Amino acid sequence: MMKFPVQRTCRSSVYFAVFFAIFLYFGIAQGGLADAAAVSDEKELVATPYVTTAYYLNVRAEASAKSKILNVLKKGASISVVGKTENGWLQLADGTYVHGAYAKPDGKSVKETPAPAAKVRKLAADSPRKPASQVVSDSGLTEEAIRAIFKGTGLAGNDLEQAVLEIEEEYGINAYFTIAVMKLESGNGNSKIAKNKNNLFGLNSSNGTGYLRFKTKVDSVKKFGQLISKNYIGKGYTTIEKIGRKYCPANSKWPGLVKNIINRDYARASPA
Repeated sequence: MMKFPVQRTCRSSVYFAVFFAIFLYFGIAQGGLADAAAVSDEKELVATPYVTTAYYLNVRAEASAKSKILNVLKKGASISVVGKTENGWLQLADGTYVHGAYAKPDGKSVKETPAPAAKVRKLAADSPRKPASQVVSDSGLTEEAIRAIFKGTGLAGNDLEQAVLEIEEEYGINAYFTIAVMKLESGNGNSKIAKNKNNLFGLNSSNGTGYLRFKTKVDSVKKFGQLISKNYIGKGYTTIEKIGRKYCPANSKWPGLVKNIINRDYARASPA
């Protein structure tokens, strides 16, 4: 009489063990498939080859012009782009960013495992480099450093910092040079044409009607970059001395004045 309950108990134990084994098997199998899919997805990331078009293109930690500069790429450098942000920045394969306005596709997309972006050099944080006579060079300045250079002048508070860095990236014009000419020609932003016409560089019209008027001071900076790139650097005027002979032929001291401002600004921007 006592055997049947024992048999029922044994059979229940067997059923439970079988069910648990099946559950465990499928759980492990599904986990393995998920892991394999994750690995597969990582390998299937699409990296598009791009080439940089700016003379000096900053590689930043985040998709923002205010973000920390991690590297600098020279014109023609190859980079691997894996994404694009809504505000126009390109995400590189190593997780850093460059602005999309200064790079273009170079060939067809290829499937590849993410690889580090091309690098020219690793920068120390906030590391301005000593300026030279060559106008086409990298300043190493940040928006914060330029803001400090503008402090206490009529140029402060006009959102000029990003514009100055943009013409350095697009045309290679050293930011120290742009700032120095701006200070000299506008009386530190306090001259009449700077205030009334937003003209920070003493730029004249080509038809002889006087100083150019700009909608904003930022527009004045952009025009200066275009002018120096096309009419000066593009024609062999690549040093401060050479540019001075054409930009301000009536004042032989112009190059020296520009250099003096550059040296003072460098001392102000450099860490103590």
